[in-house]
Amino acid sequence: MTQSASVWFVVLAAVVCANLPFINSRLLAVLPLKFPKNLGVRLLELVLFYFLVGGVALLLEQRAGRIAPQGWEFYAITGALFLTLAFPGFVYRYLYKRHG
Repeated sequence: MTQSASVWFVVLAAVVCANLPFINSRLLAVLPLKFPKNLGVRLLELVLFYFLVGGVALLLEQRAGRIAPQGWEFYAITGALFLTLAFPGFVYRYLYKRHG
C-alpha cells in the first residue's frame, strides 16, 4: 500500500469508526444488547474506536518506515478531530427531529 493510500485509508476508517457508535444499536457494532444504548455507552465506544483507528494508523506508519515521535499535543488534536468527525452521527442520533 502506498503512503498516500495509507493516509486515505486511515481518514476513511476514522470517519466510519467515529460515526459507528451513533448509527447502530449494537455494542461495538457486533454484539446485540438487551437494553438500549445510552450516551455513556456510545461515548465509551467512541473512545475505543479512537484507539482502534490509532493502532491501525501506527501499524501503517511502522510499515512505511520510522515512527515519528508524538507528544500530548498530537493526541489532543487527533482526539478533537475524531470528535469533530463524530458530529454527523451525533446529530443524526440526538438532534435530528423525526416527523411521523
